[in-house]
Amino acid sequence: MQASPADRPVLTPIVRSDYKHSLRPLLWNVEEDGPVLMPLRRSALDRLLPESWCPPLTVVLILTAMALHLGFLASSACRLDLAPDEAHYWDWSRHLDWSYYSKGPLVAWLIRLSCELFGPWSERVTGSLMFAVRIPAAVCGALLLASLFQLARQVLGSARMGLVLVAVGLTIPLITAGSTLMTIDAPYTCCWGWALVFAHRAVVGRARWAWDVTGLLIGVGILAKYTMVVFVPSLALFLLFRREHRQLLFSWGFWRMCLWVAACCLPIAIWNAQNEWVTFLHVFRLAGVGASDAPLRPGSGLKWFGPLAYVGAQAGLLLGYWFIVWATSMVVANPLRDRDAGRAYLWWMSAPMFGLFLGFSFKTGGGEPNWPVTAYLSGAVLAAWWVGEVLSSPRPWLRYATSICVALTCLAGMTITVLLHRSDLAHPTIERVTGPPTAERPYPVRRFDPTCRLRGWRHLASEIDAIRERLRAEGIEPVLAGTNWSIPGEIGAYCAGHPPVYSIGIVQGDRHSQYDFWDGPVANAGPFAGRTFIIIGDVFAPCLDGFAWHEPKQTIVYTEDGRPLAGWSVTIAHSFRGFPEVRKASH
Repeated sequence: MQASPADRPVLTPIVRSDYKHSLRPLLWNVEEDGPVLMPLRRSALDRLLPESWCPPLTVVLILTAMALHLGFLASSACRLDLAPDEAHYWDWSRHLDWSYYSKGPLVAWLIRLSCELFGPWSERVTGSLMFAVRIPAAVCGALLLASLFQLARQVLGSARMGLVLVAVGLTIPLITAGSTLMTIDAPYTCCWGWALVFAHRAVVGRARWAWDVTGLLIGVGILAKYTMVVFVPSLALFLLFRREHRQLLFSWGFWRMCLWVAACCLPIAIWNAQNEWVTFLHVFRLAGVGASDAPLRPGSGLKWFGPLAYVGAQAGLLLGYWFIVWATSMVVANPLRDRDAGRAYLWWMSAPMFGLFLGFSFKTGGGEPNWPVTAYLSGAVLAAWWVGEVLSSPRPWLRYATSICVALTCLAGMTITVLLHRSDLAHPTIERVTGPPTAERPYPVRRFDPTCRLRGWRHLASEIDAIRERLRAEGIEPVLAGTNWSIPGEIGAYCAGHPPVYSIGIVQGDRHSQYDFWDGPVANAGPFAGRTFIIIGDVFAPCLDGFAWHEPKQTIVYTEDGRPLAGWSVTIAHSFRGFPEVRKASH
């Protein structure tokens, strides 16, 4: 006998929480007389990886990755010395201030705190301050991954998606480098990531307290990198284009957030008010819109190939495929067509940053690859949503092709990450391509290995220490100086006793740096009169004119496994008598 319609089981679509924004019912439950029975079928992923397991697994994954990373940095296997930028910021940490010439004070404050806590241990166990300097980068990297997990959990409603995003993120060299090098990008991206989390709480979750936390995070991020300020107009654009959220743009919560941002910027304003607002001149020059002291040169106007160079650099930074995935997800989730608030939020917190530097590329010729890096934080969550949709496509060929591309890109990223840590493993292969060193190309491997910038500084400092000891035996206490901003921090960090090292680059026409704002032989020659200098770097006539006489230049070469990777000129100049009038350099 055929059952009547009232007696038939009712099929009710149940949308899994990890795809709550999908329009596709993924599971069907059978309801009979009201109670929900066992599901007819469950995905293998649900059985193997329940949602409740994902948060603790993510914590374990992040902490394990951080511990392994710190273990490598502290081991003898790590041949990566401090990068010039890191050493420069470490030198800032020895001169704590409200702010600095080119950046805010946060990076110097974090390095100083870490060196106070871990510096003695780092020098005793590893033989240098490198480990202590880089601890904040590792912590910020871990917090960044945690913010991506939480953002995916909030916006996509999926802890499992957040776990996968963290796992894939650990294979991206850009994230690994950010967790290794203690530059301004480490705290900057960390602040941006968590600001995304709390701003979403404030806007979508209507949590009033989250506005204050968001404002503090934005303000602290500005103290690391000034482009953090772009977060505010990006959020404002999201609110402006969302009718249901537009009233929040004029709410007390939004403007309270802005007040917190302004309050956090006071240290930068105080320092610049005391130093003729030089930071703003410097930033405008980097963006290609500031005035320079030099006359306008032919071809210094618009650079029409700048956008092409910019997009190419971004694609390379994201291993090609991830850039395609990000760009595709941005097109698919166009907020003018997609009514989903979560995806619109991710879109608006990504597109303005990318578009800003795309526009500046007409002046900068492409700029630095890491400038728009925070565009890919919310963009990564949006890309994860799109990849999840594609992997659930009814077209088998699309699922297989996407799976293969994801797997190959992750494998490529892991390989590059290993090589960035141990690039010496690739040196024999590189040498077969470049050939042996010649007089014209003394360091051929350096052209293809960017980590060579982080190699040899300890060796150079030991050679400088040997020269210092020789001069001391002659009754001379030498002054140490570098010919550009990138050298003094390295020498000061690795030489015995961490001596003060001065920059005299401005004498040779180099651009301004923070060293020009500290007392030194360029600004105040009196205390250095008659002293002997050890000058590291290529020295030109204007510099040598400041001394009575100098010894012949010598070259210090750093080799690994018999291969020369770096070299520096060292000049010993005697009887300092003051530099000639310094040519005004561009900010």
